[in-house]
Amino acid sequence: MTPITYSFVVTLCLLICNFGTWVSTEMFTAQVDLEALFPTQELVIEAFEVYLAREEIRLKEVRRRLEPLILRGKKPKQEIIDNPISAFLLVKGLTIDLDDVLNIAEQKYNVQDLAKKIQSLRDDNKFPVSEDLNGAAVAITRLQDTYQLETADIARGDLNGHCCADRLTAEDLFELGRQSYTQGDMDHTILWMHEALSKFHEEKQNATSFATEYRAASESDILEYLAFSTYQKGELQSAVQLTNELLRVHPDHPRASGNIEHYQRMIDEKKGEDGGLSDRSYTIRERRESKVGWEKTKYEALCRGEYQTARVTKNMKCRYNQGGDPYLRISPVKEELIYEKPNIWIYHDIISDKEINVVKQLARPKFKRATVHDHATGELVTAQYRISKSSWLQGHENPVIDAVNKRITAITGLDVETAEELQVVNYGLGGHYEPHFDFARRDEKDAFKSLGTGNRIATYLIYMTDVEAGGATVFPTLGLTLYPVKGAAAFWYNLLEDGTGDVTTRHAACPILRGSKWVANKWIHERGQEFRRPCGLKHNKVAGDESD
Repeated sequence: MTPITYSFVVTLCLLICNFGTWVSTEMFTAQVDLEALFPTQELVIEAFEVYLAREEIRLKEVRRRLEPLILRGKKPKQEIIDNPISAFLLVKGLTIDLDDVLNIAEQKYNVQDLAKKIQSLRDDNKFPVSEDLNGAAVAITRLQDTYQLETADIARGDLNGHCCADRLTAEDLFELGRQSYTQGDMDHTILWMHEALSKFHEEKQNATSFATEYRAASESDILEYLAFSTYQKGELQSAVQLTNELLRVHPDHPRASGNIEHYQRMIDEKKGEDGGLSDRSYTIRERRESKVGWEKTKYEALCRGEYQTARVTKNMKCRYNQGGDPYLRISPVKEELIYEKPNIWIYHDIISDKEINVVKQLARPKFKRATVHDHATGELVTAQYRISKSSWLQGHENPVIDAVNKRITAITGLDVETAEELQVVNYGLGGHYEPHFDFARRDEKDAFKSLGTGNRIATYLIYMTDVEAGGATVFPTLGLTLYPVKGAAAFWYNLLEDGTGDVTTRHAACPILRGSKWVANKWIHERGQEFRRPCGLKHNKVAGDESD
């Protein structure tokens, strides 16, 4: 029983006891005795007024917490899905926010029916779980790092000029910080908690009624996370300063005094490296570049549209390809050579909107979490560096898939009979695929053993959506960025003409900043290409190099 309910019941019990005492004296027999009922009546009214005032605050808080869910319910679904902040808040709203609302509502006697209704909905409908919330939070920090978004901008809903998404409350920011903490990421914990503290003070100042006891994140909670995170980073003096602030806000905090003694003892004994008072004036760019290696730095820069090599624009060539295949003579394709040595082509308008819709419809029921080959075992496993869902479609399943496969043969000149099935991929919140090779390296001898068709000689990647922001395909070694264009396809050879892997084709899929990304790819294998792409006479000859 809550303190509010308990005090209310005690008051009523006392009133009833007193009332019983007066009844035993036959109060109705004299008016003078009735006069004593007025103070009793006032006490009853006072008790109910206190109760109703508390209930009004509680119900107001329930309404406040439901308001974001109600507003999201009125928005177009795609608008929410396409925006990572809105998507994160959708997941958060149906996990910890829903639990918080239920906890507040359960402070009333007759909410068991409501709780049972919500549980029934959870049993019969799709609900996110804690893993989804964690994944959504990690995705936000991934976007922050990749696109160098400042925390205050994200809180305002500003995604690199794409404004404005849902704004984040102090509780939203606290949850992002808490999720970072559970991942052992103290840098992001500090960034989010500082912003949460600033937002908390702003909300407290602007709110007409600030029901602190109902809030999921109190000022002391935020300060405690901040203090311990700075301690974890070795910034002991900052940890002491923040814990002193915590004690000012919450003098009886159960852990603060002991923590200060510990931090101070470490300072006095000079254990560990004391970072002193931390300087949080650094930008996301400065912090990120000090944390990752050259490849990831280059990959993320290309995702932002930086460092595009001049060689890309210099050698671009466009033409109508009317090659030897009868299909191309009847229907030439728009071919753009975007890069030379290795040659990377873009083919425009090679799949119609109608065909794209059919591919999506066929893929949806088969979607599973995308996997990667484990380097050590050769098994397919899930990985944090690839966030998406995929399915595989065969040509005999539908005439559209068969037509797409035949079109790939006509355009590339390669046999797709030994290729892998058409893989359809949809990237999720912050979905990405970090730098990787499509081919199997020499030490990955069992990667495609079950297929029996050799290594992946080439990749044909179809873009089935435009992406409003982010989601590019980048080649860090080449300094090349390919932006998704609906209906276009990219094509390149993964292997040199002597069959060794071309390491310059290492590429990545950038996180989706805003929008939706669907692709379909065909991985073409060596077997069956002996006469279509013969081995070269030179060792490690680069595809596209016509010199003798």
